Amino acid sequence: MQTRPFSARLDIDLLTRLRRLSAREHIPLSQLVERFLEEAVRSEELPGIVFRSGPAGRRAGVIGGPDVWEIVRDVQGAQAAGQADPVRHVVSSTDLSEAQVGLAVAYHATYREEIDARITAEDDLAARLLAGVA
Repeated sequence: MQTRPFSARLDIDLLTRLRRLSAREHIPLSQLVERFLEEAVRSEELPGIVFRSGPAGRRAGVIGGPDVWEIVRDVQGAQAAGQADPVRHVVSSTDLSEAQVGLAVAYHATYREEIDARITAEDDLAARLLAGVA
């Protein structure tokens, strides 16, 4: 990824809060601001996507629903099981709407590497836990 310097004027109170958050998360201010800008652009590109923090890091989620990777994993599972319409199957077997599942599928289509990596990491963790290794 190529980067280029960018200068902006920020409200002093916002800058203070960003610096506090940067210190709390132990990441440089510029990295924190870039992360927030990237997430804001993604949320504008795909309305209904939100970003959440947690023990496993930041991840994309669907408003009113689970993380994107969880929905995509279920759609892929339905597809692997031979479901004719995997999206419809997930909708009918969960409390998710077709719009939520479709949004997760669209996010995956755009940011495939990110979601596939998260699914792989979660599957690896589950396998280790089942084996009693984690």
